[in-house]
Amino acid sequence: MTGIFKQKSSGNILLLLVYGLILKFNLFLHPSGPLQQPEDHFLYTVLVTSLQPLNIPPVLYILMAFLLLYSQAMLFTRIINTQKLLPRPNYLPAMAHLLTTSLFVDWNYFSAPLLVNSFMIWIFYRMITLPNTNKPAAVIFNIGVLIGIVTLLYRPAIVFVALVLLAMFIMRPFRLREWAICLVGITMPYYFLALVMYLVDKWDWNKIKPVISITLPAMPSSMYTTASIVMLVLPFVIGGYFVQANLNKMYIHVRKSWSLLLLYMIMAMLVILIDGGTNYVSWLLCSVPLTAFHAATYFYPNSARFPSIIHWALFGYAIYVNYFLF
Repeated sequence: MTGIFKQKSSGNILLLLVYGLILKFNLFLHPSGPLQQPEDHFLYTVLVTSLQPLNIPPVLYILMAFLLLYSQAMLFTRIINTQKLLPRPNYLPAMAHLLTTSLFVDWNYFSAPLLVNSFMIWIFYRMITLPNTNKPAAVIFNIGVLIGIVTLLYRPAIVFVALVLLAMFIMRPFRLREWAICLVGITMPYYFLALVMYLVDKWDWNKIKPVISITLPAMPSSMYTTASIVMLVLPFVIGGYFVQANLNKMYIHVRKSWSLLLLYMIMAMLVILIDGGTNYVSWLLCSVPLTAFHAATYFYPNSARFPSIIHWALFGYAIYVNYFLF
């Protein structure tokens, strides 16, 4: 399977759809509505509340979640290919994203972190293209606005503000004007939301202010949860080793992009500590950078047997989690 997705064939787009449905089809047979958590912020709460009167069947929420995961996989793969993070274009990142998000059942439900991931993929793309843009001010402002929307979807995502600032430090020479534009962009969604709430006479600062508290993440509650975490971490470490071993063959821009992915991973792990809840839904924010390093694990080994063993081990366990353990 890794050999098939290692090729850049248009047929892999349809094959990935079938691949994802095989992994996640049992969720369609036992659907659930959107997840709601105390950490959800204003925009997500309003979205779910406005959808409730429509009495949408739970299976449609599962379908929306699946389509979001599939679109994320395809978009992130396109970014990795166009920016040449891997030496040759392939569909391994898409395969890895559909596979890693199947290791926790909660990651396949419609939730605020799932929506945040879609925004963060686009933000990541805009961040790594900052050195080559002709209009950096406009791009930086747009990044700031998107981050502002992300924080209004999920409170712990406020950590990603630091990711954007660090990305600007890595990708561009320091210019105070650009940093000020970024901060203005971040606050813009809050400004318009506060204005609307004031005009409709429903002003409540507590509804929009970010609340940060440090808590310990949810500890593994079973051996299966521990196994899922190991299945995520082991290919990440192996992929990190291969990326490090091939850094001297990469362009400077590609090296910076991988560094930014690692920083993205660290910030996503910090989100788990910021009101991360008692479940593993917030851990979904780690899936995007994990996907890239998992793809490196499948791409770089000279032997086809090694990545194939890792893939089928994860695939078999994901099937067990989603069909039998579920």
